Amino acid sequence: MISLITDGHVLLEGVPGLAKTLMIKTLSDALDTEFCRIQFTPDLLPADIIGTKIYEQKTTSFTTQKGPIFHNFILADEINRAPPKVQSALLEAMQERQVTIGGDTYLLNAPFLVLATQNPLETEGTYRLPEAQIDRFIFKILIDYPSKAEEKIIIRRMTGDVHPDVRRMISESRIREIQQFNRQIYADETIEDYVTDIVDATRHPVDYGLDIGDLVEYGVSPRASIYLILAGKAHAIMNGRGYVIPEDVKAIAFDVLRHRILLSYEAEAEEVTTDQIIETILRTIRPP
Repeated sequence: MISLITDGHVLLEGVPGLAKTLMIKTLSDALDTEFCRIQFTPDLLPADIIGTKIYEQKTTSFTTQKGPIFHNFILADEINRAPPKVQSALLEAMQERQVTIGGDTYLLNAPFLVLATQNPLETEGTYRLPEAQIDRFIFKILIDYPSKAEEKIIIRRMTGDVHPDVRRMISESRIREIQQFNRQIYADETIEDYVTDIVDATRHPVDYGLDIGDLVEYGVSPRASIYLILAGKAHAIMNGRGYVIPEDVKAIAFDVLRHRILLSYEAEAEEVTTDQIIETILRTIRPP
């Protein structure tokens, strides 16, 4: 929900079978929006996603056939299985909120949310997403297996004879109003200082007394600061507040930062994760 409020996109990492498709389809149904699932494969072409121009012999003219990108909610399943040219086509659409087909530019539907998935276990036949493209996702969320108690609930719901209907809860226009309202939430300058300290600590850890310089190859980009504030505002809204507190920033920091920190070879050799780096930074940087 925070990604929807902030008008951002999400990268999900987890093994198959964890209900990622069901989750985004249910959210789409509840919000009265259009949903489409795109299965990324090595033979996929950019035109398969954004659309193409088709020549009509009867009229001797070209007509535009729009691709599945013209939906509100897109599940880009196993995005790292498609070649870089296809990944770039999707990620450009995510950034610009428009696509170009045969020289003509078309605006995408609003709201527009891409939920991209990748399987961390299978690397054969995949194309790694470049860091510059990963940076366009507001969140990278790690999906783990459910607990035993949660799995029992899943079993009962999926094997029973009761299938709850999803009610339409909110319209597209209302979503846009909430997205605009999110930008009006107050973030004090002390919160901005806190965020910039966290971000700068990934770039210049020595300045903050952090002994992680050998573990981090590159720190995060300015997008991280923007998304920490925007997501912090959304977290405040969901907790009934009109202002951001440090706990809002901490609550979303891991999901915002984990895919933006580039680890060194030394960190990979020592099996250090970006989450461990973030945890160290949050422990060190004092909140206001």
